[in-house]
Amino acid sequence: MALKLDDIDESQAPLLDHLIELRTRLLRAIMALAAAFAVCFFFADEIFGFLVRPLTAAFPAGEGRLIYTKLYEAFFVEIKVALFAAFFVSFPIIANQLWAFVAPGLYAREKKAFLPFLLATPVLFTLGAAMAYFVVMPTAFSWFIGFEGERGGLKLEALPGTGDYLSLVMQFILAFGISFLLPVLLMLLNRAGIVTRAQLVTARRYVIVGVFLLAALVTPPDVVSQLLLAAPLLVLFEGSLLLMRFTEKRKAKEVAAEAEDEAEEPGGAETAPE
Repeated sequence: MALKLDDIDESQAPLLDHLIELRTRLLRAIMALAAAFAVCFFFADEIFGFLVRPLTAAFPAGEGRLIYTKLYEAFFVEIKVALFAAFFVSFPIIANQLWAFVAPGLYAREKKAFLPFLLATPVLFTLGAAMAYFVVMPTAFSWFIGFEGERGGLKLEALPGTGDYLSLVMQFILAFGISFLLPVLLMLLNRAGIVTRAQLVTARRYVIVGVFLLAALVTPPDVVSQLLLAAPLLVLFEGSLLLMRFTEKRKAKEVAAEAEDEAEEPGGAETAPE
């Protein structure tokens, strides 16, 4: 007697539905990225020109140059520029698709707790990228260009390549943008109960050392860039501790209020003797 098997087991149907929805969300995110890439590639020269401005300002007027030593280098730089810009342009859509996939599985309280972090992520990343572009890059490039001059009767001149310069700019923007997400990470760990404010205060000296090590790893090997990253990270760390203090106080008040309500319930339920 042949054993009859159903095509799809009922317990597997929800999983299949989730996988289909995940595929749909990923396709939408990829389509948004592809559309943004097409637009950004059309304006790749203008975008790269915007990224070059800090280097232009670092050189004396009319003396700066960008070179490329491989015939195909300029073309691939434009592709990288377009892809880099497309990710930032399409990020709101990508984040929206991610949220739309995750949100149905969260309780209302979890949505309320998670949504501020989702909104804070692009804001903090943009602040970090803006600091890299408007403050750190001009300062670092001026310091780098300051090594031009004459050595042993030969002229020492800075001739940055387009590919190397783009890699340096991306390193600056990503390093500062991602590092500025430190408060989001700490607050999420605190909400999850993994770390407490007291533990972070106790480990403050180790955090300071870790911040300077992180700044040394993710920035170019110059002291100026490392200090310009480490200083705001320490400020963000202390700001996170302050937010945790308010959050823990509010949570303690809510727990105390719930305990009082539970303590009053038995007394209120008692009936008067006949």
